[in-house]
Amino acid sequence: MKVTKGGEPENSVEQDGYEKENFVRIQDYKGEGFELRGSLKETGEIAQNNLEDIEIAVQDFFKEKYKTDVTVHNIVSAADGVSVFVESVGEPHFYTFAIVPVDVKNKEVKTDSVWSQEGQVENAIQSGLYAMAYDQKFQKLDEYFNKLVKEYPVVGRPLEVIENVRADGYATPYYYMSTVGETFESILEMYLENPNISKEDIMAYFHHNEFDTKYAIITVYLFMEEADAEPDNEIFSAIVSDLNELEGIPRGEYTVLLNDNLVDKRRGIGTKDNTLRTDKDKIIKE
Repeated sequence: MKVTKGGEPENSVEQDGYEKENFVRIQDYKGEGFELRGSLKETGEIAQNNLEDIEIAVQDFFKEKYKTDVTVHNIVSAADGVSVFVESVGEPHFYTFAIVPVDVKNKEVKTDSVWSQEGQVENAIQSGLYAMAYDQKFQKLDEYFNKLVKEYPVVGRPLEVIENVRADGYATPYYYMSTVGETFESILEMYLENPNISKEDIMAYFHHNEFDTKYAIITVYLFMEEADAEPDNEIFSAIVSDLNELEGIPRGEYTVLLNDNLVDKRRGIGTKDNTLRTDKDKIIKE
């Protein structure tokens, strides 16, 4: 298995050392040891003394800017602040994060300057609105994966991973979703104008405003169940075949990734050189 750290190939000694220190079974991972590139220990220490203020500031930020109540799950040190991972309360349902600046020199948390990366929260809400409108189609997709993990030695990500170190928009243990394009941007505007918008109104909008399937991206993200198992080609092919044939699931472009059993705890990801993926042969559901 070839592993890269910081984007550069490691030699075998460095590779083995990094793996032993940082790779853990996905079933045992809850987000412990997760780090953001360039993070400073000091920002985390200052944040630790201001947890309540940070939580309130982030909740106020989402309520004021995005008309959405959120639950704070985790606070992670960054270079000039902390990233705060949150989950929306109710519908639309999604996971995302905001950033709270930290003045290391003066040991202050700037709770009046909370911000989010461009498009990050917007995309998350859009995916949640899509899932909210077509909940029955997503339920059918969920039923497929619930059955899959009983029949094959594969698992998804623990919920705590999604809550604590991922910001994948609408997400389940088995897949996550992102959206792009004017159609989804318009439905976001409708939500911000009326946070109580109904499922029926969203469905009616999508009925009259069709989008190219490539703008609704659903990424299936699975792991082998056994500790030393390599990604299995037969299982991977079966999943791809099933999704191609499955009717009544959400419209969009599907990518399937099947990892071995290990996750890099520092990065919160399981993709490696041995990961099986549908890079070129994406699954299109109209």
